[in-house]
Amino acid sequence: MKISDEAIKVGFDYFKANAGSVTASARTQNHDYHIHIVELNNTGPANAMTLCSFITLCSGLLGKPVQNQMVILGDMSLGGSIVPAKNLAESLQAAFDAGAKRILIPMSSVGDIQTIPGELFAKFQTSFYSEPVDAVFKALGVE
Repeated sequence: MKISDEAIKVGFDYFKANAGSVTASARTQNHDYHIHIVELNNTGPANAMTLCSFITLCSGLLGKPVQNQMVILGDMSLGGSIVPAKNLAESLQAAFDAGAKRILIPMSSVGDIQTIPGELFAKFQTSFYSEPVDAVFKALGVE
C-alpha cells in the first residue's frame, strides 16, 4: 500500500468514526465512496492526505463542495490531532500561483506566519482551524 493510500484509509476510518460530529443524520454505511486523486505537479504521491480525505468524504456526505479557490494546509494524525503545515511560505506561493484566493491554515502553524512575506499573505482570505471537524465546516462554508 502506498503512503497516500494509507493516508486515505486513515481518513476514511476517521470519517466513519466521526461523521456524527459533522451531521447528526450521518449514515456512512448507506453510501458508496470513491476518491480519485490527480497529481497536477507530477511531484509523486502526497503524504499529507488524511485531512484532505476526511474533508472530501464529508463533502460527499453533506452534498456540499469545498469552497471555490480554497487551499487547505496541514494534515491530521490517526487520532485526529492536527499536524502543522510544512513550508508555509512555499505552500502559499504555490497556492497563489495556482489561483487560490482562500487559504485554510491549522492553528498549530500560526507561529510560522512570520515567515510569509506580508504582500503574499495579504492576497488570501485566510481562516484557521483547530481540529478536523472545524476544518470541514470552514472548507465547505458550513455554519
